[in-house]
Amino acid sequence: MEEGYKFEVVSPDVDEIRLPAESPQDYVRRLALVKARSVLVDKALVIGADTVVVLGDEFLNKPSSELEAKVILEKLSGNVHTVYTGLSMICSVCGKEDSDFDKTIVHFNYLTEKSILKYIESGEPMDKAGAYGIQGMGSFLVKKIEGKLDTVIGFPKELFKKMLKEHEDCLKV
Repeated sequence: MEEGYKFEVVSPDVDEIRLPAESPQDYVRRLALVKARSVLVDKALVIGADTVVVLGDEFLNKPSSELEAKVILEKLSGNVHTVYTGLSMICSVCGKEDSDFDKTIVHFNYLTEKSILKYIESGEPMDKAGAYGIQGMGSFLVKKIEGKLDTVIGFPKELFKKMLKEHEDCLKV
């Protein structure tokens, strides 16, 4: 139970391939909505979320191997990137759908090969967009952020609360 809300977490199985010329904002909003639609249940407010790390024009997804994690972290080292998190809500009672996003700019520290390899050994980068988790061991990677930490973690609470207000009528059922 978080802040008085009861959640059930479901991991949807959806295709996360980016559409041609799709912006980061459109990509995370679309995926969040696809994820929410894939797990609809009766009399519930279903929430979907998706996060992407973008360096320049390059989308840095979850690494598929330790080597890919190393390459991603080397690219991020000493650079600035943007994290986008999309959030969607669907009311299974009234059918109302809503999708939005938030973004945060992240400044990375310069990383040594030794620190990258040690971090990869922890296993933490393997299931994270951009191959790092700011809320875990990966906090040492980040020099500073411009925006909200929750967005980088993958669940923007302020955006969630704003969207939840728009679905208040659904929650009274």
